[in-house]
Amino acid sequence: MASVEITGLRKLYGDVVALSDINISVPSGSFFTLLGPSGCGKTTLLRTIAGFHDQNAGQIAIDGVSIERLPAHRRDVGMVFQDYAIFPHISVRDNVAFGLKQRKVSASEITKRVADVLDVVQLGAFADRMPHELSGGQQQRVGLARAIVIRPKVLLMDEPLSNLDARLRVDLRAELRRIQRDLGITTVYVTHDQEEALAMSDTVCVMHQGVIQQAASPLDIYLRPTNKFVATFVGANNLLSLTKVGAQFALTSGGAIVLDTCDTPDIVCAVRPETLRVADGVVAPDAGEIAIPATLSDVSFVGREMEVVTITDHGERLKSLARPDPSVIELPTGSRVTLMVKRDDLAFFEDGETGGRVE
Repeated sequence: MASVEITGLRKLYGDVVALSDINISVPSGSFFTLLGPSGCGKTTLLRTIAGFHDQNAGQIAIDGVSIERLPAHRRDVGMVFQDYAIFPHISVRDNVAFGLKQRKVSASEITKRVADVLDVVQLGAFADRMPHELSGGQQQRVGLARAIVIRPKVLLMDEPLSNLDARLRVDLRAELRRIQRDLGITTVYVTHDQEEALAMSDTVCVMHQGVIQQAASPLDIYLRPTNKFVATFVGANNLLSLTKVGAQFALTSGGAIVLDTCDTPDIVCAVRPETLRVADGVVAPDAGEIAIPATLSDVSFVGREMEVVTITDHGERLKSLARPDPSVIELPTGSRVTLMVKRDDLAFFEDGETGGRVE
């Protein structure tokens, strides 16, 4: 196991800033995920750690030893790629053994280590098969086995599940996490899938336009997003406008005072869909709740939950997720409803793409 420390990392492509002042700390043995939309810099950062890109400034250290001047093959990291990157013309066994042969490990040691790692990824019975005889999930596990058999200090994974179907992704992400925990290997993982990041990680690092927006536990990222971008990118969020009433702010759509004095003039309110309760007709709120009048736009029943879309009198589109309620599902489109939300479930942000959180 090994820790990873990145300090002041900067990467330019001509005049384009791909990475700007990146500072992260990955504890030994942890699962650290880089999450963000396409083009945010997460893969560039991963490949810079691997040694495939040279940074313009900053330092990368593994277990306190600077590695940025070392070539990729001397950095003691393993890499798992999105497209598997396994050799199609040799067997599973020989694919996994490839890195060990390059390192001139003895034949007896290669035999033992390949057998051990194939058991870890549950492919021991497939050692003599060719890659084309494997499923996509099995091929990805071959790629993982080849990366970990060399016993790297750090494992780097670049969207390894993105080419798989939805059900297989869910199954394999649990398998990857199990293997990572069993081996205790420090892992830096790249994905654009928020659910994947939340389910697998010890730490989620949200990136946008080459800048780290927040790095925290999955629970903190979801419940305490540091700015508007994180709040809207990680999980769904409804945004409501606020109107200033003297020194306070009220929901434009509901009229209730929700925020006391604040020096920031432009603020929005964020509400998670699962915190909104839908009631038929005009209903008074319970203590500690806010009531928002709205018109029913659509109800979707998807088995274990229902998705309710409403339009406030101010024209804001709000989505609610809840356990199926026949009294709501059977309402005709255009019905008047009331949305209830607890005051404590409201979050406030400065208006702007990366507007900061307002306490």
